[in-house]
Amino acid sequence: MAELVRVEVDDAVATIRLDRPPMNAINSEAQEQLRAAATAVGAESGIRAVVLYGGDKVFAAGADVREFAGQSHADMVWDAARVMSSIDALARIPKPVIAAVTGYALGGGCELAMTADFRVSAEDARWGQPEILLGLIPGMGGTQRLPRLVGPAKAKDLIYTGRFVEAQEALEIGLVDLVVPAAEVYSTALAMARKFANGPAVALAAAKAAIDGGLDGDLASGLRLESHLFASLFATEDRQVGIASFLDKGPGKAVFR
Repeated sequence: MAELVRVEVDDAVATIRLDRPPMNAINSEAQEQLRAAATAVGAESGIRAVVLYGGDKVFAAGADVREFAGQSHADMVWDAARVMSSIDALARIPKPVIAAVTGYALGGGCELAMTADFRVSAEDARWGQPEILLGLIPGMGGTQRLPRLVGPAKAKDLIYTGRFVEAQEALEIGLVDLVVPAAEVYSTALAMARKFANGPAVALAAAKAAIDGGLDGDLASGLRLESHLFASLFATEDRQVGIASFLDKGPGKAVFR
């Protein structure tokens, strides 16, 4: 099996890099390697934050259309769940995740980027969900994650038309969080990740679980989840360190272990 996804670790930050030139089309091998990478970085306690990256030219131009062109309805009834779960594994990494996007984030590439907590986009990057132009809809989470980011009306606009979105519009509608020159995309994402890597790991994981889990249900269920996770943090050393540092030195000066 070719190595289509690499994991590189530097100073508590892991980079999950998709490496299938020229366009990083996400085929079944890449999907399973992304799943394995997500599982590995999620389980490694020494890794405190993660960057998703496709290289300096393109993030990912979508799923590999040639691969699924010959699949029947019966084939896809089984395979669609596998595809969805492989990408969803990245959303379930219990650590801060930043997508560093250059070139194109289209179709499955856009869906991959939306699994991250934050998205840093190159000024000349293009975003979109063009599956409708193939007579399809997004199948890696796009119909669910996109409306949660930009609202249902704007998500329907992008999904119904399949149009490409330039970085500035993506920023204005909330699809991306930061737009920088292409040469600065990875370094900017890495700097963000390093900032989180110095934070309280268990509390950050709890915050992610509370926010993501709360969005899946009603307000009352979300409040119960928050209350449970809040109480659980009183069992951690970081809580003791954080409160002691606050009382002694004021806010923002704790060194978490």
